[in-house]
Amino acid sequence: MAGIGLTTWGHAGVRLERDGVRLVIDPGSFTDPAVLDGAAAVLVTHEHPDHVVPERLAAALESSPALAVWAPAPVVDALRSAGAPTDRIHAVGPGESFTAAGFAARVLPGGEHAPIHPAVAVPVNLAYLVEGAVLHPGDSWTPVPGDVTVDVLALPVGGPWVKIADAVDYAVAVAPRVVVPIHDAVLSDVGKGAADRVGGGLVDRLLGRPAYRRLAVDEVLAVEG
Repeated sequence: MAGIGLTTWGHAGVRLERDGVRLVIDPGSFTDPAVLDGAAAVLVTHEHPDHVVPERLAAALESSPALAVWAPAPVVDALRSAGAPTDRIHAVGPGESFTAAGFAARVLPGGEHAPIHPAVAVPVNLAYLVEGAVLHPGDSWTPVPGDVTVDVLALPVGGPWVKIADAVDYAVAVAPRVVVPIHDAVLSDVGKGAADRVGGGLVDRLLGRPAYRRLAVDEVLAVEG
């Protein structure tokens, strides 16, 4: 989508910016808190602390009167408990569409976190498609509807629920122009390199073209329509 720049901020944190307006997805505990600087909107996929810190986000809402948040109901409840202004916190669910700070957002059908273990409860997880071009699945392999063509996929590559084969298969199924690895704070530098070499190599080979691209700090990826 012309005019949108995408940057990564550690782990699952992603920021989109267009004409000086910033939308942030999943500013959790492993993400640089500066991702929220100047943000007009925040989307949260689910309640795990590596995706949202309620107290931190509530403080950002308090200090930034123009900031608003869209999130699943459990996150909204946590933000309210943390003292966030209730008029700028919006509960959304699978299949819903809305506009956040001028960005068109769609929650894909589905709505569950990928399994970790049968003994671990499965929370609500929302996969967001922004401007019909950027997909952030949170902690899920949420299928993409047939009417969707993704330009940039933020692909989880590390974590207790992630198997690299599943990540590769998901990237190939979505078939975006660019695959940007995220959700990797639990990996060492060696582990990230292995994910890029093995997972990224498979993605490129199975798609039949270069697609996998790890972004450097402060590197801006231009989103295409």
